[in-house]
Amino acid sequence: MTDIMTTIRQRRVEKGTEAAEDQPSEEKNVKPDGKILSGHAGGKLWNIFSITVGGIVAISLGLLTSVYVATLHENDLWFSNIKEVEREISFRTECGLYYSYYKEMIQAASIQQGLHGLVYDNKTESVRTINILERMNVYQEVFLSILYRILPIQQYLEPVYFYIYTLFGLQAVYVIALYVTSWLLSGTWLSGLLAACWYITNRIDTTRVEFTIPLRENWALPFFAVQIAATTYLLRTHLQPVQERLTLIAVFIATFLFSLTWQFNQFMMLIQALALFILDCFDMLPTAKVMWLYIIQISGLLLVCVLQFFNSMILGSLLISFNASVLIARTIQKNLKKGGLLNRLGKLILHVLLVLCLTLLINKFIKKILNLESDEHIFKFLKAKFGFGATRDFDANLYLCEEAFGLLPLNTFSRLSDTLLFYVYIFVLFFMTVAAVIVALRNLSGSNQVQFMAKMEECTITLKPDAAYNLIHTVLFGCLALSTMRMKYLWTSHMCVFASFGLCSTEVWKLTLRCIHLYTSQRTHVIKYSIPIITLLYISYKFWPGIMDELSELREFYDPDTVELMNWIKQQEQHAHL
Repeated sequence: MTDIMTTIRQRRVEKGTEAAEDQPSEEKNVKPDGKILSGHAGGKLWNIFSITVGGIVAISLGLLTSVYVATLHENDLWFSNIKEVEREISFRTECGLYYSYYKEMIQAASIQQGLHGLVYDNKTESVRTINILERMNVYQEVFLSILYRILPIQQYLEPVYFYIYTLFGLQAVYVIALYVTSWLLSGTWLSGLLAACWYITNRIDTTRVEFTIPLRENWALPFFAVQIAATTYLLRTHLQPVQERLTLIAVFIATFLFSLTWQFNQFMMLIQALALFILDCFDMLPTAKVMWLYIIQISGLLLVCVLQFFNSMILGSLLISFNASVLIARTIQKNLKKGGLLNRLGKLILHVLLVLCLTLLINKFIKKILNLESDEHIFKFLKAKFGFGATRDFDANLYLCEEAFGLLPLNTFSRLSDTLLFYVYIFVLFFMTVAAVIVALRNLSGSNQVQFMAKMEECTITLKPDAAYNLIHTVLFGCLALSTMRMKYLWTSHMCVFASFGLCSTEVWKLTLRCIHLYTSQRTHVIKYSIPIITLLYISYKFWPGIMDELSELREFYDPDTVELMNWIKQQEQHAHL
């Protein structure tokens, strides 16, 4: 599809017109002001009140974010005032292609005819008939078009508005999921509030939904955030069997929807699987839960494979080979987490080598059986990008030319620093990494080294399984973002969660104060609430005026040449039919 350049001009307008902590027992039933509630009933009432207020704040912030990005989109294009052809032109590059399938389903004589047109599509590629449902991730357009046809809303809402409002609505889900993840990690909804505020004030680096609405990532990332929130909850200790089963179902649904809506799903989940593998190797996560997460990833991807008419690229993905290899290796190797330091290290090295060899063998075998080469350009691109040799592959070179697949620009960090997000993130990352190294060494050393454990005992509380997962998650996706700018939205949104959690975390402040010999329980409690509140006040003072100015700036879509061209094409099509 040809990339049609459009312009935006200034619009001419006339003047006038806290959750239950689920943290260490000594901190239960504690108010932000430090007073301990008397009696079990008082503590229970306070928890209910805190959860209610936190939930209301989460939903309110989600809805406000949705309205905020919708208003920016309207103000930038004057979307409600322009013609339908101008609205469609405003969906740039591949965004217009995705929207065209939604429009095709809406305009079809029946749902069956619309689906037939997608399965036997002869418009997208010249002189070729392709299956769009197999080739592209457009099931969301199919579902949305069917929903629009069956709901009694046609006379109240135009199809294009139903489409864009759904995407803006998913932003509410996204923010709520980030809020809940931070809340679960820290035990206070204040950190969720801070995460949501950072997401909004760093909008340039956390989302681009207001100007690339149909882009696949805008569908997928909200579901990925929900999956991370559900995974964080699953990794908590002392869950009841019913809670665990329901959470596993939530993780599966979110994983399936994420996989269904984005073409890069397998690569993102491979990074997630690597995070689980690393933590499991160092005995920092419960093995049974990790195995379930591997199975869920495979199941979700295989279900998508079936819906995409047995797309061979999915079957030949490294994710399926890697997860299968880990499951096989864990079955073969027994007593992997027993023994002293040297014994454990030997077993660990053998385990890693076994998994890598099995992954390569299984992947080669699947590709040989299926005669699969559809994803070879991706590996050629990675090889050329990281300097392991040039390539003549057209698709790989096309990716290399794209700025979005280049390195993350350094000015990103200056923008993130303006809101204090980057500074806080580095602070939290440093202390959490120190804690992770200490816990990993303790786990590898074995239970017989009592003296070593006694020295490290004070630090173990700083890294629970859910925090450990989010630490490795942010490190790996940070590396991905640094290497590929387009993937920064996976990192920056989680950066908001991780930084806000650390700023409101008892464990992080306890470790920090112990390092400088200033630790007391009361001082820790005061700092974990006062610092986030001061940060929120700073963000509000510095960025609220800018947000108001941004919302008051009115522009309009202006591209008469492209509109004239599209009208001419439409006329020629009508003459050809006649």
